[in-house]
Amino acid sequence: MARTIRRAVIPAAGLGSRLLPLTKATPKEMLPVGDKPVIEHTVRELVASGITDITIVVSGGKSLIQDHFRPNPALVEHLRADGKQAYADAVDEVAELARHGHITYLDQHGPYGNGTPVLNAARNAGDEPMLVLWPDDVFVAEVPRAQQLIKAYEATSCPVLALLPMNPADSHRYGVPVVKEDLDDGLLRITGLVEKPKPEDAPSAFAAIGGYVITPGIIDELREQTRRWYEHRTGEVYLTDAINAYAGSRAVYGQVIQGRWYDTGNPADYLVAQFAHALTHPEYGPILRRLARDLDAQAPPAS
Repeated sequence: MARTIRRAVIPAAGLGSRLLPLTKATPKEMLPVGDKPVIEHTVRELVASGITDITIVVSGGKSLIQDHFRPNPALVEHLRADGKQAYADAVDEVAELARHGHITYLDQHGPYGNGTPVLNAARNAGDEPMLVLWPDDVFVAEVPRAQQLIKAYEATSCPVLALLPMNPADSHRYGVPVVKEDLDDGLLRITGLVEKPKPEDAPSAFAAIGGYVITPGIIDELREQTRRWYEHRTGEVYLTDAINAYAGSRAVYGQVIQGRWYDTGNPADYLVAQFAHALTHPEYGPILRRLARDLDAQAPPAS
């Protein structure tokens, strides 16, 4: 029987270089999507999926993340004294979210690469499986992405990757899974990932996007990668490399996620995420649609 997943790690130590200069002083994880910073969307998804132990791996200059989730009784008291109950409740709710998720923070230590924060967090996990979600993804789904991954893990007791159908022309942007077997309901047995292949070389029509269930075997592969890095001091430690090494002899699965994915890691996609979120708002949506119609009517005809 698969062990219950209660832990998750959010790697939040990146520089946000694709969004500079916006991220020069503000961590990319704290940029807003709607009325919440993007990392709060990830934390809410985890808490809604039953996760009770969230580790956020940070680096220098990320104290705003801790400040956001830290309780602020003085601010709440001041808002209530001014009769601003809704604002006070909103501030209180974020602190409650952190309490339900039991958020702790770790400073990242080790080689460059997205495998390092996962290995940092795994030191507190023992032999438990963990969810890994990136803090610059927003998923809109009837069933949270994290919950869909947990269900796939419970059915297989194996590592699971979040997948989405992709346009074959976009294969050069993603890790593309090698699919061995389709088990229905979006669950696929995979034997590895090909990083950013040309369309003609893509082994399937799916893209691996930000979401994983990691088991102790994957952590062992990350430890081995890290050991080799300290011997040669070249390259980076990547989570996908560890998954590929593991999949060479053991079962790994992909779960095709039902929902919409918004990446906020680059300017164009961040604007799309902002706009899409605002369009669903009952007050802001009609205003933006009207603005778009007005701007479109004023645009000069195409030559």
